[in-house]
Amino acid sequence: MSFKPKTWHFALQGPSSEALHLGHLIPFMFTKWLQDAFNVPLVIQVTDDEKYLWKNLTIEQARKLARENIKDIIACGFDVSKTFIFSDFEYMGGEFYRNVVSLQRCVTMNQIRGIFGFSTDDYIGKISFPAVQAAPSFPTSFPHMFGTRKDIRCLIPCAIDQDPYFRMTRDVAPRLGFLKPALIEARFFPAMQGENGKMSASDESSAIYVSDDPKTIKNKVNRYVFSGGGVTVEEHREKGANLDTDVSWKWLNFFMEDDAELSDIGKRYSSGEMLTVEIKSILSSLLIDIVTRHQHARASVTEDIVDAFMIPRDMT
Repeated sequence: MSFKPKTWHFALQGPSSEALHLGHLIPFMFTKWLQDAFNVPLVIQVTDDEKYLWKNLTIEQARKLARENIKDIIACGFDVSKTFIFSDFEYMGGEFYRNVVSLQRCVTMNQIRGIFGFSTDDYIGKISFPAVQAAPSFPTSFPHMFGTRKDIRCLIPCAIDQDPYFRMTRDVAPRLGFLKPALIEARFFPAMQGENGKMSASDESSAIYVSDDPKTIKNKVNRYVFSGGGVTVEEHREKGANLDTDVSWKWLNFFMEDDAELSDIGKRYSSGEMLTVEIKSILSSLLIDIVTRHQHARASVTEDIVDAFMIPRDMT
């Protein structure tokens, strides 16, 4: 039995920089593949209000960053005739806000503290925000697309850290007469320092940005990407690399499309035949190609194109 969703919602918690890093790019690349495969409407939520509440930014700074992030999103190749991108600051109101308030009435303070760990010292905006991120799961939040229909299913590709938001949403949905949203959750894209690190748009040594030039990318890979190889060439030749900790190997698993080539690299690197400098060279070349293509696509995204993606319209 095949499953054909009627719409997708993807929530981006906007980074605190003007450029996405590769960790942000992964779910958009996957979502683009889903849109091509199923040819269905896609809704992308840009949570500029969340960034204002959690980061030391002004409202205008958050709005500006959202606009720049949207250009990077569009550069991933989404179909403008099937994609509606909105920012919370610009779209909130009408049926969308009515769904937000309905959600807020269904979740108690004790529940929200248990799910997200909020305390009485947190801003009330943080406590109420989960309902804002949840509301796009419901089709009536977009009357220009779905009218008053409540039978539209929603599939949400997201990183695992977004799970609490949508577990809450799935619990509330039937009480409001909606179908539960479905999720496809991705594992974390590791920081350059390894699984215990976190990719951050504000820490240049933890991430590669889609705005980095080839020299910067190569330098970051060589200097910061954690190696699971031996300390010396002799040790590496004898014992091989630990693929469980090596970040170059992990990143290749995300970006390399040739499974046979990836498998060969894994065998040669883990056996000690391939050195760390060699796998990092392969990774650098691959990332430079991806980022360069992204930059060329982004350069053609004008303000008018951004506006076209953000205009409420019927896409069904």
